Amino acid sequence: MKATLFILLALLFVLQFQFWVGNGGFIDALKIKERVEFHKNENQKILERNLALKAEVLDLKQGYDAIEERSRQDLGLIKPGETFFQIIDRKH
Repeated sequence: MKATLFILLALLFVLQFQFWVGNGGFIDALKIKERVEFHKNENQKILERNLALKAEVLDLKQGYDAIEERSRQDLGLIKPGETFFQIIDRKH
């Protein structure tokens, strides 16, 4: 009777060990779950950036206003006949 109990307890210990610590066990599953959440968040950020870039590309393809605005901001271009004024804010 004691031998059977010992064997059952040993089997229970081995199964519990495999469940918690073994390859593909509970701890590994938690780590994988954390990695999945991290990658989901990263993918969401990338998706939002891609959507913003797609909207900008469409705006540049369809409208000259966006091209003009971008040229003025990034390159400092002005139209013929316009006068450029630069205001320098001096902080005291």
